[in-house]
Amino acid sequence: EDLTPGASYEVTVMSIRGFEESEPLVGYITTVPDGPSDLRAVNVTDTSAMLTWHPAVAEMNNYIVTYGPITGTVHNCTILFIFLNSHLPPPPPAGADGPRDLHATEIFPRSARLTWSPPGVPSEGYLLSYETPDGQSKEIPLDASITSYELQDLIPSSRYQVQVQAVRRGTPTAPISTSFTTGHLTYPFPRDCAEEIQNGPGASRVTTIYLGGNQERPLRVFCDMETDGGGWIVFQRRMNGETDFWRDWQNYALGFGNLTREFWLGNNALHQLTSSGDYELRVDLRAGDESVYATYQNFRVDPPADHYRLHLGSYHGTAGDALSYHSGSVFSTRDRDPNRVIIPCAISYRGAWWYRNCHYTNLNGLYANNRDQQGVNWFNWKGFEFSIPFTEMKLRPSSFHLLQRS
Repeated sequence: EDLTPGASYEVTVMSIRGFEESEPLVGYITTVPDGPSDLRAVNVTDTSAMLTWHPAVAEMNNYIVTYGPITGTVHNCTILFIFLNSHLPPPPPAGADGPRDLHATEIFPRSARLTWSPPGVPSEGYLLSYETPDGQSKEIPLDASITSYELQDLIPSSRYQVQVQAVRRGTPTAPISTSFTTGHLTYPFPRDCAEEIQNGPGASRVTTIYLGGNQERPLRVFCDMETDGGGWIVFQRRMNGETDFWRDWQNYALGFGNLTREFWLGNNALHQLTSSGDYELRVDLRAGDESVYATYQNFRVDPPADHYRLHLGSYHGTAGDALSYHSGSVFSTRDRDPNRVIIPCAISYRGAWWYRNCHYTNLNGLYANNRDQQGVNWFNWKGFEFSIPFTEMKLRPSSFHLLQRS
């Protein structure tokens, strides 16, 4: 009872026994539209009359007024009969009003791609909806040109029911639905981005890893899933100068910035990561259309008691080896230089780095500063008087390619 005329309803029926529920049976009904009411003639003259009425509750396309003289009676005036009908638009061909052929493909532990065929009748867009395993309902409005969408941040080993509806005149059509179960995680608590990529492919993104694979030690990181096979934890990025890198020891110990923009992950995190296995370092540098890289084996950062001392192995790449000079050096900032020199390198060159009397690379220097060796420098590529616009430093296990093959 108390339904709205001309409205569509989803009806779900389940059988219940004790605390057990059956799979739902879902159906759809549309109530009969109502008509206009309280028709009156006002402002009647010898040649015209104004008609008024209360509109129908249901959405109507138009109204039809029919009138004519009443025959069979004799009066000193003309008496008209008037009929008022509401008029709905013609229904679309059967099955043409909604999308068709909804399928889930590319199903992984945390993502799945949905595809469907467009309706035969043009629509304003789509409404994709699903319910998470913990009971939260989610709705995603989509443009009418879209017929494929990737759901992300799903829960592994979980079943999802998904519906897609076309939207026409602001009202969703009857939905089509499908279901799928996300895959099992190879690494429920990945210790780095190399293990995260084994859980299922995906775009480069911010995600959570777990130091040492320990659930109690989560760390938010940005994973580069594309460069040279992916699986990299990015720990430094310079791209536009919006983040101040002229900071103190504590800032560099804990990290700062925005993981999707400019940031430093933190020296504490670098030590904890590199002390848990054998890692390689990669440095990517870009200036306009030019790009170069450098990789180093056996990358390690010592604990804070040893001032985050840097250790590097063999070099390979196209940028030139500017960083091996710094291997064995301790980290220093504007407020702390363990080298105890009269004028700290961090002060002279406006950065925070593994300085060694003083530098051949200064990737945490002043952004866009092309003077006095104080910019974002990599001597072997662009010299000291060019501040590099884009840099990324990243790490992954040295055994990554073996892990991929396994």
